[in-house]
Amino acid sequence: MRQPHSIRFYLAAVFLLFFFLVVVLGLFSIWRLSNFNRLSADVAELWLPNTRVLGDLNNFTSDFRAIEGSNLLSSEPAEIAATERQMADLDRSIAEAERGFERIRHDAAENDLYGRFKERWNGYRTIVNRMLVLSRGNRKAQALAIYAGASRTAYDAASDTLGRLTDQAVANAKVASDRLGTAYRQALWLILLGMAIAGVMVVAALVHVSRFISAPLLNLADRMRRLAADDTDIDVPGTERRDEIGAMAQATVVFRNNAIELMRSQRMLARQAAMLEEQLAQEQRLASLQRNFVSMASHEFRTPLTIIDGHARRLIKIKDSVVPAEIGERAGKVRAAVLRLTHLIDNLLNSARLIDGGAEPHFHPAAMDMATLLREVCQLHREMAPGAQIAEHFAGASMPMVGDAKLLFQAVSNLLSNAVKYSPGGGPIEVDAQILAEEIVVSIADRGIGIPARDLGRLFERYHRGSNVSGIVGTGVGLYLVKMAVELHGGGVEVASREGEGSRFAIRLPIRCAAATTARPIGAEPAAADAAPPMVVPADGAPSLSPGAGGRRER
Repeated sequence: MRQPHSIRFYLAAVFLLFFFLVVVLGLFSIWRLSNFNRLSADVAELWLPNTRVLGDLNNFTSDFRAIEGSNLLSSEPAEIAATERQMADLDRSIAEAERGFERIRHDAAENDLYGRFKERWNGYRTIVNRMLVLSRGNRKAQALAIYAGASRTAYDAASDTLGRLTDQAVANAKVASDRLGTAYRQALWLILLGMAIAGVMVVAALVHVSRFISAPLLNLADRMRRLAADDTDIDVPGTERRDEIGAMAQATVVFRNNAIELMRSQRMLARQAAMLEEQLAQEQRLASLQRNFVSMASHEFRTPLTIIDGHARRLIKIKDSVVPAEIGERAGKVRAAVLRLTHLIDNLLNSARLIDGGAEPHFHPAAMDMATLLREVCQLHREMAPGAQIAEHFAGASMPMVGDAKLLFQAVSNLLSNAVKYSPGGGPIEVDAQILAEEIVVSIADRGIGIPARDLGRLFERYHRGSNVSGIVGTGVGLYLVKMAVELHGGGVEVASREGEGSRFAIRLPIRCAAATTARPIGAEPAAADAAPPMVVPADGAPSLSPGAGGRRER
């Protein structure tokens, strides 16, 4: 059924208006340009050739007068003949210029001046011819008298007439040029005015389209978006219109009424799906953590147990010939392996406690010596990894500060454990510490396999591991714990690394921790909460037992 007021009618009317404006503006522009073209043609076809011809006449006549004088001054027959040939050539050039002037259309004043010039020039040429006859008859004196008298008077009269004719032509050319400029400016302003009027009409048409078509459509689209966003408490305007927009508004009302229950069901299903997705993600994360823990525990516990079993088997074999010194040596190695197992168990328990409950409840800053702590960490890792090449570079004998020794021991031990673990073949590891202003800067550098550049931005995120640690056990919480412990002290962690060339981690710690309210003197007895041995949580969740293990620390 045809709509009484169709949008197609409005759009067709607008496009016809645009077409009409284009046609009218084009015809108007063509009319003004044709007038401008006519004036331009007058300048190009009349005044420019006229000015050029008059310029030629002025040049030729002045040259003729000069050659006339040269003829009288010449004494040799050859020179006289040459000047006469030049005068004949100029006569032909002047005649050609006169014919060119006569072919151009002129007004009555110009024709009158030209007639007088031609008459006077012919009179001058008659005098010149008589003078030339006297010159050829060796009557130079009489010829010179004519040159200085009658010839000069006739030439001046012809030249003055030609000058007035030239001035008249220049004045007429200037008037024509001014008319051309005026016509151009008039055409420009009239075309601009026409464009402005057309622009106003176009804007009016666009406002009409925007008000009666575009705005209602956008309004309906906004209502549809709000309906899609479960906002059913809306009104739908335009249902009274008798065109396509009215039909759309009525359909929107029907859609709103029919979609309310569906939207409610969708919201319920979305909530259930979100809950299931969250539970699935949690189960997947827990399963991944469980696999990592089992893999890490089986790897890290196996090495010390293998050491203990190996020494026990050796003692059984040599039980009849064993000497006390060898028993003591092997017992010490067995005890070192047991110590490593004990540290591993403590570290696993402490790491879980820090990650699940946060480090703030366990943060107890007190006076301490960072240099002593660093030496203890280095010595511990030398015992745990005898093949490690750990070099200490401390600026002074002591570095007093206020901080939590347990957390700092754990943070430094994590970094050093990573350096040992990811330095292939037992590469050198350098531990530096120095006091800069009000900070202690501790850096640990290795020559391991480095960190890929794409992983540096997420290096300290929880559970994030580098892209080049495939096959290496770890949970991705070591550097997260380092950052947590250092930030509790008001410090920061920096890293510089290049894949395949090694890494350098630096922690900056203020000498006086802002969170410390009381400080215990160095060497005083620790409180009950501080009596436990330092926690050592490597970056992969367990101490490194072999310096040659490949891979990279988690990021």
